[in-house]
Amino acid sequence: MTKNIISLVLLIVSVSLSFKHGWDTFNYRKNPESLKMMNELGISESFIPILGILTIAVGILLFIPKIFFLGNLLNAISIVLIMSLALRAGNYKITLMEIPFLALPLIMIWLKYPFKN
Repeated sequence: MTKNIISLVLLIVSVSLSFKHGWDTFNYRKNPESLKMMNELGISESFIPILGILTIAVGILLFIPKIFFLGNLLNAISIVLIMSLALRAGNYKITLMEIPFLALPLIMIWLKYPFKN
């Protein structure tokens, strides 16, 4: 029971973060710091909408029990991608900040979907 509650809380947090980051990615022009960070990481302006779609898709995939694993896997891969781009750019602060966010999908995979029978 406790495992399901923890898994549900992590699911809600992860989906909320996915939708928030996806929405922020689509509205990058209103946030100059976000655009500056993406340019530092080497993410071109034409790739930003694709990143936003991927992030929102991850949030949707997490709700569906049969593809819960795939959603977490894509989430972890996108976080590792951001971490590797930050390392390539020499920005170790972003890399270190992403470590807890990388742990989130991995823990969720381990705990499994909260409502699975």
